Amino acid sequence: MRLLTHNMLSSNIKGVANGFPLRIEAETVIKKEVDFNPDFLKNMFAKIEWKALVDAAKAMGYAELPEEAECAMLESEEFMRKFHHAVLEVDLEEGALICPETGRKFPVKKGIPNMLLLEDEV
Repeated sequence: MRLLTHNMLSSNIKGVANGFPLRIEAETVIKKEVDFNPDFLKNMFAKIEWKALVDAAKAMGYAELPEEAECAMLESEEFMRKFHHAVLEVDLEEGALICPETGRKFPVKKGIPNMLLLEDEV
């Protein structure tokens, strides 16, 4: 699961008021090389919750992102390469996503998060 995907997921358990961002419990993290596409990154930047991305990247062992980011940074090749690596090349292969409010763990197996809810959570 890429961090781009993680940044758009939240816990939808009944009664949860704040299910974002899901915490990451990483067991296996892999790196997958992806072609660099600055136009895609520039379009995605406004949709990214930056603090959630930074925290998730750190949980997966990647601490190269700045704590804060602004649109002007998109002109820096160095920043864009780090942003690209974080959102597209760092993958959570095995682990869990944890609801920040309830502590409920959603397993991630073979890079696929299982966000299905139990009967009493719907």
